[in-house]
Amino acid sequence: MARLVIVSNRVGIPDRGARPGGLEVAIRPALKRHGGLWFGWSGRVAEDVPQSVKIAAQDNITYATVDLAKDDYQEFYNGFANRVLWPILHYRLDLAEFTRRDLGGYVRVNQYFAGHLEKLLRPDDVIWVHDYHLMPLAKALRDRGHHNKIGFFIHIPFPPPEILTALPNHDQLIPALCHYDLVGFQTEVDAANFARYIANECGLPWASGNSFHFGNRIVRIGTFPVGVETEAFARLARRAVETHFVREVLGSLSGRSMIIGVDRLDYSKGIPERMSAFERFLANFPDWRGKVTYLQITPRSRTGIPEYADMGREVGEAVGRINGAYGEASWTPVRYINKAHSRTALAGLYRAARAGLVTPLRDGMNLVAKEFVAAQNAEDPGVLILSRFAGAAHECAAALLVNPYDPEGVGNAINRALSMPLEERRQRHSANFKVLVRNDLSHWAGRFLRMLEPPEDEIDSRTLVRAAGAR
Repeated sequence: MARLVIVSNRVGIPDRGARPGGLEVAIRPALKRHGGLWFGWSGRVAEDVPQSVKIAAQDNITYATVDLAKDDYQEFYNGFANRVLWPILHYRLDLAEFTRRDLGGYVRVNQYFAGHLEKLLRPDDVIWVHDYHLMPLAKALRDRGHHNKIGFFIHIPFPPPEILTALPNHDQLIPALCHYDLVGFQTEVDAANFARYIANECGLPWASGNSFHFGNRIVRIGTFPVGVETEAFARLARRAVETHFVREVLGSLSGRSMIIGVDRLDYSKGIPERMSAFERFLANFPDWRGKVTYLQITPRSRTGIPEYADMGREVGEAVGRINGAYGEASWTPVRYINKAHSRTALAGLYRAARAGLVTPLRDGMNLVAKEFVAAQNAEDPGVLILSRFAGAAHECAAALLVNPYDPEGVGNAINRALSMPLEERRQRHSANFKVLVRNDLSHWAGRFLRMLEPPEDEIDSRTLVRAAGAR
């Protein structure tokens, strides 16, 4: 196979002290198997525009990183990516703050990435670009004369044309995705939204049900739900629940049941709405007071953006209100932690929890939901309470699916999860676990790459079929 080149906004150079993000968890196994190059931003901000690429190698992976200038960081990352694209792609038009300066920074950084990346490319490299930060990258490479196979995968939701067309200059940005050979999405809904945009706004001719013509290229659309390493995570959870840390947490609960939520501090995760739901649960089901503790682990993110600071205060105030109204000297209803925890620690906590509360307002996939299912003891599993607006809901259909905008309904689901008979818990867990094994992370990258660059024998067979049809 040709060399695999991964391109993403941030490069996940291994760091023993850091918990990997969802994108890194998804990408790294593919690079470990295939080897190759991972290119992107180092995470460092420099005063002036840096000129050099830093190279590091570990195992069979080469990491190539560039720094960003301060203005580029503000306009590309804090500006257009996180204050325009992120809210709009999560259906939140009300939170988008568009400026032409930030759009210029977004395009400029994509050009900057392309200029450094092309120096490292070989003619037969297969390039796989990740996420909303880099939608125009293929066009920037094509404009420089590169004809490599280039695929794109978006890890977050992709809204319908009715929302996308509210984005200023959408007619320049979204059609840039047509310069990829394969555009991948988490769910069929996301893929269908892109197909509708192409049909409605671009008027491009369709080659078949999942591909269309763009110039002399056929662009394919695919659905590739990201999974987790299901059985490996289950083994990790079995070990982790016996660690000193998890035992200490469980001991501090004094025999109470635990509900767990794990999310970055982001408005897409629905944490304020979740707090309201837990408050309604305590109000409507007083028998559970003093018998259950809700542990919400929420590392802070994007602290330089005012909306995130405001949300942090809102969640903190909600926690204080709940604990003040219902807490006792011997019991704190909500434990709200803003510290990141290791994957091992979380695996053990998931396994020990009676219920997992995963209620984003909108999410591309949400791997916490899948990790929670994978971590459970099949003989005595906890119950997943999952937003129907998370991509994971399409696979974890045996979870208790809820509307995160309905605190009463989510509160009722919490009561149902905590009261659920063992046999029903086992049945629901078994159904979800089987789906996760079928869609294990080990299959995800392979499916995408085979669709981007089919094996030679498959290409040959297609050529023969087309030739036979022509005769």
